[in-house]
Order: sequence, then C-alpha cells, then structure tokens
Amino acid sequence: MINQAVMRQLPNVISLFRLTAVPVLLALAWFGYPRAFLALLVVSFASDVLDGLVARRFGLTSELGATLDTVGDFAIYCTIPLAGWWLWPEILRREAIYFAMAVGSFLLPTAVALVKFRRPSSYHTWAVKIAALLVGGSVIVLFAGGPAWPFRVACPISLLAGLEEIAITLVLTKRRSNVRSLWHVLRATR
Repeated sequence: MINQAVMRQLPNVISLFRLTAVPVLLALAWFGYPRAFLALLVVSFASDVLDGLVARRFGLTSELGATLDTVGDFAIYCTIPLAGWWLWPEILRREAIYFAMAVGSFLLPTAVALVKFRRPSSYHTWAVKIAALLVGGSVIVLFAGGPAWPFRVACPISLLAGLEEIAITLVLTKRRSNVRSLWHVLRATR
C-alpha cells in the first residue's frame, strides 16, 4: 500500500518529472538522438495528462500542483523549438510561422499573468487542454516525418487558447488556478 503522504504528492512528482526531463531532452537533441528525444517527449506529454487525472481523481489538487504543472508544461514547450532546431532545422525553417504561433500562445499569456499577478496563470482551461493535445500530438507527428497539416491546424487553435488566457487574466482581479474558460470567469463575475 502506498504511504498516504507519498500519495498526496504523486501529482506533484509527476509534474516534476517533466522538469527533470527537460535537460535530458536537450541533451538527446544536442547529441543527435531523434528517436530517443521523441520517445521521451511522448512520455513527457503523457505525464502532463496523468498528473491532472491523478490529482482530480483522488482529490489532490492544490495551488502548488497547479503551479508545478504549469512550470513543467512551460519548460517542455520551451524545449521543443530549441531541440527541434538542433534535430530538424529544415522543419523549423519551413514551419517557422507556426512555431512562432505556438511559442507565442504560451509565452504571451504567461508574460501577461506574470506582470499582473507576479505568478504564472495556471488556468488549465478547456481550450488550453485541447490545444496542448493537438500541438503536442501534431509536433510529434511532424518531427517523426509525418504531414505538416495537423501542426498547421493546431497552432491557430493554440493561439486562440492563449488569447483566451490573456482575456481571463485581464478580467480577473486576483489570481486563480484551474479556470475552465473565459465564459465561466465572466459568469462568476456577474
């Protein structure tokens, strides 16, 4: 049986895994191991889904957990373009506008939240969850030699999700975690 204290921290440990995966991902890319990079990236994306499922299923959500999840996601998504440049520079050049859209969709909302609340947003909106699945899955397909169109479709969706996060930050008067959507925020402020 798992110790209760360990169980309470399980979602946080899963989120921390993503942070520890970042230097490994960067090393794999730098030394030219594309298959190992993609395999670890897939595991990292799976850990992003798993930490939230475990936290919600067992009632282990917390501000710390939401922040760790956001920081882990941010670190992985910052790693992808750099590692992609080292491993697949021709793809990055060809898809530069879409990578810029994807990077902007998580950098800008984070910057706005940092300016307003001095902390990252950690909203985990429905739109961001969908965008993360689409961008994450499509970037793996793209780097594995698949078609570019799924990534090209996912990036504008990610940009819209980022714009929703910015709008949420502008509407909220104090920082909150785990916000479903702008509609939910607006409805709560009435």
